[in-house]
Amino acid sequence: MLAPLLLAGLLTACAPTAPAGGGAPGHAAAGANAINTSGLFSDQGTMFDSNQQPSATQPVTVTLRTGHDNVTAVDIKYYDTADEAFHYVPMTKSGTDPTGKFDYWRGTIPASASEKYYRFRVTNGSQTVWYNAAGVSATQPAIGDFYIIPGYHTPNWMTNGVMYEIFVDRFYDGNPSNDVTNGQYTFHGCATEQHAWGTSTRPTARGCGAEVFFGGDLAGIDQKLDYIKHTLGANILYLTPIFASPSNHKYDTTNYDKVDPAFGSARTLEKLIHAVHSDRNGPKGYIILDGVFNHTGAANCWFGRYTYEHLSCNVVGAYRSKSSPYYSWYTFQKWPKKYSMFFTVREMPKLNYGAPGSPVREQIYAGPHSVVQTYLKAPFAIDGWRLDSAQMLDANGGPGSDATNHQIMRELRSAVLSVNPHAEILGEYWGNASPWLDDGKQWDGAMNYDGFTNPVSEWLCGVNEGGKPAALDVTQFDAWLHRTRADLPVNAQETMTNELGTHDTPRFATRCGAVPAKSELGMIFQFTYVGTPTIYYGDEYGMKGPAPFGNRRTFDWSKATLKDPPVALAHRLIAIRHRYAALRTGSFITLLTKDARDVYAFGRFDRTHRIAVVLNNSSKPQTIAVPVWQLSDANGSKVTDLLTGNDYRVASGTVRVTLRGYHGAILEQ
Repeated sequence: MLAPLLLAGLLTACAPTAPAGGGAPGHAAAGANAINTSGLFSDQGTMFDSNQQPSATQPVTVTLRTGHDNVTAVDIKYYDTADEAFHYVPMTKSGTDPTGKFDYWRGTIPASASEKYYRFRVTNGSQTVWYNAAGVSATQPAIGDFYIIPGYHTPNWMTNGVMYEIFVDRFYDGNPSNDVTNGQYTFHGCATEQHAWGTSTRPTARGCGAEVFFGGDLAGIDQKLDYIKHTLGANILYLTPIFASPSNHKYDTTNYDKVDPAFGSARTLEKLIHAVHSDRNGPKGYIILDGVFNHTGAANCWFGRYTYEHLSCNVVGAYRSKSSPYYSWYTFQKWPKKYSMFFTVREMPKLNYGAPGSPVREQIYAGPHSVVQTYLKAPFAIDGWRLDSAQMLDANGGPGSDATNHQIMRELRSAVLSVNPHAEILGEYWGNASPWLDDGKQWDGAMNYDGFTNPVSEWLCGVNEGGKPAALDVTQFDAWLHRTRADLPVNAQETMTNELGTHDTPRFATRCGAVPAKSELGMIFQFTYVGTPTIYYGDEYGMKGPAPFGNRRTFDWSKATLKDPPVALAHRLIAIRHRYAALRTGSFITLLTKDARDVYAFGRFDRTHRIAVVLNNSSKPQTIAVPVWQLSDANGSKVTDLLTGNDYRVASGTVRVTLRGYHGAILEQ
């Protein structure tokens, strides 16, 4: 697609003439003062964007906030991909905020089916500045414009929900009769090991960690839905892979048509999904399964390199014969032992997606009986797929992230939405996911390693998501967040999954060392930031553990009570997020960055509520003057800390809050 606003030089050269001045709409008297750039604000929250997910026939009215009587004209400049031209829309002053400090300017971008990008031109006399998602600039910016993508709809339940990720073998053993026992089977030289719940996850045999089992299963999840949906209040489940596989993690699928016997059966899965969808033990919920479609296991009958006792194949796999019907489903550099695989993992041969209409595409997502469509349909009727290593799906052993991968993802989206137009497509990607999100035709959102997990870890813990030293000060942290939001359309921002940790990272509490309160501080940010909060099981009580084994420890069920302070905090934070739409679809504005004091404050607001969030990442108690005038909180008005119930009064545009070390406040008006 055409990159937003192309090249900076081209933009300036091609810009059409601005609308005439004088008494035209959008022009107003102003003083001789320079433009107050700190008063400029817009994003695509519901106060500033009339329709976050427009159809091709719906115009979009956008709003810009300026300092009161500080500018003479504001125009929208947008690029339309239909005619590959730029257009101007003059804006009209539409009102003033309750404090009298700010004016609001409105303008409407006409409806059409084409994708558009826009920014604002702000003028006061001879001075002009520009404003877009990246912020204020004195000259026309080259990147960072706001998106309008007609027809791009992300699921409302994902935008408004809270997700809980479960590594199935380690959550709860609901049916001991299906537990994998010591030596039950052997896979590529490693015998299975049954470990007692709560004991070490480290294998007793070196190099055989994938064969250590604890007994967690689908029945166990079903039996603990009351904890997830009621005690916590989460309403979306994301399960790591559940399909037949010799490993405990199941990322080496041997049979997509079969639930792993150690986890249950197809009937067990149906029962769990029905329970999640019901309003039993909390409101209706949703369930997302993990689709490992970049590669299969080497024991998959399609490939056939390994066998184990729980698998019988009635076909010859690609590893066994070049005449196999599945030979073209994989890519061999030198048959049989040299083949494309997931990184260097020989147990995970990479699928070859070939061209449109290929057997692999039909089998995985395109055909009516494909894996993707089968589980979206009755009797399962799951609500979405998380796509493992999604950027890697490719043809002929390619690495992905190219035109073929994007073609595959567009086809997959069409297949998913043909079955369930409200289903979620969540991609796993550790960098800037905008190439899969900026056209509205591929994913709905991505796991937000780049825009949440990593920056939060570096600021709060002083290490990156992998545990290596990497520190951010508050200003750098805020800039990182701003940049990654600007990369994405607003509805993608709101469905990015914000995880403190996952099954692929060291536990957040481990990364933050011996400071348990930082886990709670991380949760306060997690449930007030833009995106879908996602709890990796156990993070709600501060489970510890390094990768690759300790981050998948068994759940400590003695902690699963509101008497446990971190769990009680998680419950309260989830309830707050459910209550206030401003925390889900409202605007985000930075209020305060204090590097020396390690204090960060930001606002979330819509037409109904204004919420200031303050985070103290220092070990010392601090009194912080929060500039709530930026949220239009009037002097003398009351704000309430939703965590403590304490009330405060706005004076001189600020609220003064005293916070203990490593703690925060959520100030609502």
